[in-house]
Amino acid sequence: MIELMEVSPRDGLQNEAVQVSTEAKLALITGALAAGVKRIEVTSFVHPKKVPQLADAEALCAALGPQEGVSLTGLVMNLRGAERALATGVIDDIGMVLPVTDAFAERNQGMSVAAACDEALRVFECAAAAGRSYQLTLAVAFGCPFAGRTPLEACLALAERFADAGLREMALADTIGVAAPGEVTLAFKGLAGVMGAKTPLRAHFHNTRGLGIANALAARAAGVATLDASIGGIGGCPFAPGATGNIATEELLYALERDGAPMPIDLAIVLQTAGALEVALGKPLPSLLYRAGLAPSGEGTGASSMLAQAP
Repeated sequence: MIELMEVSPRDGLQNEAVQVSTEAKLALITGALAAGVKRIEVTSFVHPKKVPQLADAEALCAALGPQEGVSLTGLVMNLRGAERALATGVIDDIGMVLPVTDAFAERNQGMSVAAACDEALRVFECAAAAGRSYQLTLAVAFGCPFAGRTPLEACLALAERFADAGLREMALADTIGVAAPGEVTLAFKGLAGVMGAKTPLRAHFHNTRGLGIANALAARAAGVATLDASIGGIGGCPFAPGATGNIATEELLYALERDGAPMPIDLAIVLQTAGALEVALGKPLPSLLYRAGLAPSGEGTGASSMLAQAP
């Protein structure tokens, strides 16, 4: 069965102009937990000046506390971030993003790809010593806003360096939303060949050009084990001009259910949580399903009526 990684608390919120309170972030996370989500990217441990929206990382973790039976991921950019994440006692999975192009790496992390690789290995050693899992995402894997189309060979060469690093999983991210399903199929088949059966694969898509859900389904068909998604379809990257939201969790759940592969996650609770998120952001959510509602079922229940009936 395919697995969901809920990324709205981190990747979803990081690009929002409105400062979201710690309490509203906690409500977003607890809503996802109530729906049955078992993996959540909670926050990022970066310098507050880089991403002011996530300056409350420690406070959020303290309010949330450890969650039995749930994997809580903290994204880090360097060893200092990993040390902060581990010190919370809440984060049990360390996430690292490694851009494929030097142009993006310099703007996103202030270093070359080669230097970022070395830093990632230090982070993984730290996580392993603390008994935590760790995973790697290759950013701008299909296209870079500064360098153009990303050659698949560049992704696979970078992945090969980490094939024996003990990763929990390896992910490809379409950071600026340029990929099409055929490219996704080729990319993940190639990545599987590099990483082997011992390392599960994850996919991260942005819906910038409307192909996010199609790409997610293509990744699933190519054997990807986990798909990232964001409640309400919010998201974007402060360092990637023009990048828009992640695929919406509710749209992914709907697509999989209609495709005969439902996840054990309560879509009604996800929609209720999206409603609260829309209030917190003070603007309409990008999710088409949230606005349109579920397909008619003969029972008069759509997204809007679910939200209206919520306690």
